[in-house]
Amino acid sequence: MSIRIYIPGDSTALALGADDVAGAIVAEAARRGVTVDIVRNGTRGLLWLEPLVEVETAAGRVGFGPVDADDVGELFNADFHLGGGTHRLALGLVEQIPYLAKQSRLTFARAGVTDPLSLADYEAHDGYKGLRNALAMEPAAIVAAVTASGLRGRGGAAFPTGIKWNTVMKAAGPQKYIVCNADEGDSGTFADRIVMEGDPFVLIEGMTIAGLAVGADKGYIYVRSEYPHAIANLNHAIASAVKAGLLGSNILGSGRAFDLEVRKGAGAYICGEETALLESIEGKRGIVRAKPPLPALAGLFGQPTVINNVLSLAAVPLILDKGAAYYQNYGMGRSRGTLPVQLAGNIKQGGLIELAFGVTLRDILYEYGGGSASGRPIKAVQVGGPLGAYLPESQWDTPLDYEAFAALWAVLGHGGIVVHDDSADMRKLARYAMEFCAVESCGKCTPCRIGSTRGVEVIDKIAANADGERPRQVILLRELCDTMLNGSMCAMGSMTPYPVLSALNHFPQDFGQVSADQRAA
Repeated sequence: MSIRIYIPGDSTALALGADDVAGAIVAEAARRGVTVDIVRNGTRGLLWLEPLVEVETAAGRVGFGPVDADDVGELFNADFHLGGGTHRLALGLVEQIPYLAKQSRLTFARAGVTDPLSLADYEAHDGYKGLRNALAMEPAAIVAAVTASGLRGRGGAAFPTGIKWNTVMKAAGPQKYIVCNADEGDSGTFADRIVMEGDPFVLIEGMTIAGLAVGADKGYIYVRSEYPHAIANLNHAIASAVKAGLLGSNILGSGRAFDLEVRKGAGAYICGEETALLESIEGKRGIVRAKPPLPALAGLFGQPTVINNVLSLAAVPLILDKGAAYYQNYGMGRSRGTLPVQLAGNIKQGGLIELAFGVTLRDILYEYGGGSASGRPIKAVQVGGPLGAYLPESQWDTPLDYEAFAALWAVLGHGGIVVHDDSADMRKLARYAMEFCAVESCGKCTPCRIGSTRGVEVIDKIAANADGERPRQVILLRELCDTMLNGSMCAMGSMTPYPVLSALNHFPQDFGQVSADQRAA
């Protein structure tokens, strides 16, 4: 009898030696006369346990991790291949690991469960049910379902997906496009990569449904060049879908058409901005376009275009499968469904967590993350990428909700959370934000191009405090941030003030300032 063993083949596990582990297991099994069936699945998101090896048993999949190639011999001695749980790396049934069991897995229901390159495995786990339902619906009904679900863009702006689709559906044009923004460049974010590497068919299905909804028969997935494994898996999955009649000129015999192509970016952060991304797909330099016109009316090659990120499009198949009310039942307020949270930085248990909107940052940091990796107190948490605000402990009980974060002058963005302990110097982190903007700016608008360069200089002057000029330089920094916030063409310049001002406001001591509490004392 063959024993099925799952070993992740995503880039995180590969970087941690998963191929060596797989080779060692195959070799040791052959030496012992044990027949094994190795499945290279994606990650479940428990990244601190990678490589996470799972053994299929009658009771479910039993996990062991993190496994090194040198551990394989003693794992076999402990009968791990039979589901034995006496080894020091034994984790029990994977589905019962608290980190995973307490999540609400909607978008990531198959991540780490299936073989990402197997169309049959995808369909066996409810894949393509949403597309089949969509094929029986009028375009307006598909758009209405997405609108009723409450799905909003997961790329940062949180714009209602259904409204965007409705605009493109009603727009006039000889050609319409679906564009997926997979240029995941924010620090501490990797949810898009996990989808593309671990469940690529869900993105393909979501984009196909979007095409049916708005009348687009061509789609592009714009992937950053740093994701070679994601690009390879997407191309393999697209070829499989075409062969099965799930893409192409006659989708499942419906007479409806949709073709899909992967385009590779060249590593520019600014191409995560939707109009710069369009410029890049068209073969031009990635520079931000002035709006209006909106891409929904005049986007790729001047035609009506839906631009959504990976997580937004990957949520669509479930909505069309189980209905808008099912998805809308998760979350709070105007933030419906789930948010994939990515825990990174100085955190003990880093990884991906999918939870309904409404959980607090404190619960994420300690109930899931286990506190800081260093064991020191957590000082600041940056949410929403390198241009997200730094949140002090006094704000950690705020629920993860778009409007609640906006009230704090913060953003949820792509759901990336980067943790810093009490050894962090917030002035240096604020300086990094300005320097990052200066390096990555497309250079089209003055507030972003020049403002960020001046920002680095002003923060250095605050640190030097030559001739006691620090108070004046702090005022200048605030004025500079105000100019960038209100005068920049896109979020690159207008969001750089978020980390700078939040660091200055909440951690003034790191800038040589006296805090409000100190003044009151």
